[in-house]
Amino acid sequence: MAKSPSATEKQPGFFSQLRSLFRFTREIYPWLPWAQIAILVAGVLIGVIVGYLIPPFQIWSVVLWGITGLLGGVLGAMFLMTRLSTTAMYRKIDGMPGAAGHVISTSLGRNWQGSEIPVGVNPKSQDAVYRAIGRGGIVVVAEGARGRLTRLVKDEKTKAMRVAQGVPVTVLYVGHGEDDVSIDKLSKTIKKLPKAIDNATMAAVIKRMESVSQSVASLPIPKGIDPLKTRAPRPR
Repeated sequence: MAKSPSATEKQPGFFSQLRSLFRFTREIYPWLPWAQIAILVAGVLIGVIVGYLIPPFQIWSVVLWGITGLLGGVLGAMFLMTRLSTTAMYRKIDGMPGAAGHVISTSLGRNWQGSEIPVGVNPKSQDAVYRAIGRGGIVVVAEGARGRLTRLVKDEKTKAMRVAQGVPVTVLYVGHGEDDVSIDKLSKTIKKLPKAIDNATMAAVIKRMESVSQSVASLPIPKGIDPLKTRAPRPR
């Protein structure tokens, strides 16, 4: 019996993922290696000083505390890299068509449902509208120029209000203009919306919206972003 591709495909190891994460982050923050070295050195020095100050003074105690400080430095360096990798991802996809869909589909958590596939798109301008549904209601996320998005946003908002009566509908524009939401704050803004519906209502709204949504599978997805290439790899 032939093995399935998923069974034969070799998964990247921990150190391979860690190396990819480091390279990805260093592209945006070239000073990352020096910051990590400084954290490691600081961890060792703090450990040695603690071991020296704790009486009675013994060399093995200083060595053990130095090792402990080194391990703490390693954790600190990895924490710094992980945090910076998230920021680097946002900086890399900022302004790219499809960035909002990438964030909606990967960063909202279990209390929200969204897709990287737009619910409305202008094939010529690549302006797109995405939808997320959660405890905070329905969120329409518009990506592109406001002037060209008016019709797309109006159509999606009208459909949402007609299908899910009584459920709040929030419209967010992704960008850097006045009243816009930057891509790095999009997921936080959506998650901060006050809870307006329970889980049962949320499930019902999702089903209703999916049943009446016009399929856009035949429409071209905004080009310019490949989520598999821009997503910051995370070590397992």
